[in-house]
Amino acid sequence: MNSEHQKYYDAMLARDYRFDGKFFVGVKTTGIYCRPICPAHPRIENVEFFPSSPAAEKAGYRPCLRCRPEAAPLSPAWYGKSAVVQRALRAIINDGLAGLSEDEFADKFGLTARHLRRLFVGEIGKTPRQFYEEQKLNLARKMIIETQLPVTDICYSAGFQSLRRFNAAFKARFSKAPVALRRAGAGHAAEISVTSISLSYRPPYNWRALMTYLMRHQTDHIEEVTPDAYIRYFPTGKGMGRVIVKNEETKSRFVAYFDRFDHEQLYGLIQNIRRLFDLDADPLLVSSQFERIELLRTLDEKSPGVRAPGCWNGFETAVGIILGQVVSMEQARRNMLHLLRSYGEEREWQDQKVFIFPEAAKLAESDLSGVPITGIRKRTIRELACKVAQGELSLTAHQDPAGLKEKLRAIPGIGDWTAQYIGMRCLSDPDSYPETDLILKRVADLEQGMDLEQARPWRAYAAFLLWDAYAGKLVKKRGR
Repeated sequence: MNSEHQKYYDAMLARDYRFDGKFFVGVKTTGIYCRPICPAHPRIENVEFFPSSPAAEKAGYRPCLRCRPEAAPLSPAWYGKSAVVQRALRAIINDGLAGLSEDEFADKFGLTARHLRRLFVGEIGKTPRQFYEEQKLNLARKMIIETQLPVTDICYSAGFQSLRRFNAAFKARFSKAPVALRRAGAGHAAEISVTSISLSYRPPYNWRALMTYLMRHQTDHIEEVTPDAYIRYFPTGKGMGRVIVKNEETKSRFVAYFDRFDHEQLYGLIQNIRRLFDLDADPLLVSSQFERIELLRTLDEKSPGVRAPGCWNGFETAVGIILGQVVSMEQARRNMLHLLRSYGEEREWQDQKVFIFPEAAKLAESDLSGVPITGIRKRTIRELACKVAQGELSLTAHQDPAGLKEKLRAIPGIGDWTAQYIGMRCLSDPDSYPETDLILKRVADLEQGMDLEQARPWRAYAAFLLWDAYAGKLVKKRGR
């Protein structure tokens, strides 16, 4: 055996969650492939290794029923090499194909459907539609094993329109019919709430720092954040739904508890959670880059597992960032509450008041007189809302960061700080860095020799690490 093969085999034997999703193990004697954390112990001569689950399946292996490869954090190999494939994959992961034809979907990236298919097959071995079908089947398998939802409901939750087609696709992918798989995993399903879904991540994970950040920036009456849980309310066809997210650190996973959701919402809700909590990050890659900068290395060793929180809704988060310009976080939250009460839609959840954030079209047409902010800031929000409502600007995570920031800076009232912050939160751009932020500027003044260019492409993670360490120490009132 060569040294590379031995290295992967040793990592597999370690059962280290930090390697989860970074490679997969094909077992020649059984024809299945596993995550590196699987409890199985195949012999070294009986295994081969793959950078992603699509690569393992392309080689003829089927997913393991014990470790469930579809539950692993996304492998970096899934994202391909070219920027357009990366953006298209993020779009599919976050929103599916959004009801678009292949031609319409490819047009979003300035390509023909044929060329986009060629790029996908060359880089990940699947077409965009095949990749989306795989994502839907992964979700269906997770729900069959982890919940007691009826198979028909699972079919529609996963985005299939035909039960017959769902059964055929599921059996072709997993070599078992959905009902047969549920019988095989019935014992496990009984241990978990019918409305809960587990979401894996690679440790370490600095839950404390992330929840502290979300508590400071929470939107009252839409979300609730405590040191132990994140709660989010969302509209459904019949009223309001709720999800509660908790961290099971010993198992390196979150568990999301859904209450009153429409089945077709589930795919999007899960992706919102993964994006908000940055669950597919690789902390080893980030830490290795921070080794080059003494301060970041020290802070990372003290509080390992920094994450760069994304957002639940891009437009909502962008408006919140604008409302927070040149004011304290307390004032920013009050401004957001004024906006919700004046322009949001009020609903009830178990005798408590909750809100639906206003659509872009509504804010575009409003004078925003109900919000105690400057006229300039009102015009900024209206223009942003107008561009989003008219489709001139999108705040979804698959946008090109440089192009979007350029469009944002063209809006009066949006400077580099705001554009970079929106890049961090709304686009999950790992290298966005608002260097004009008051705290980050003061850290830079204190640490004259710190060269954050060496932290690329993870400067967003550096920003959150520095904010966690210095917020409240250097300044109480943040400037923009």
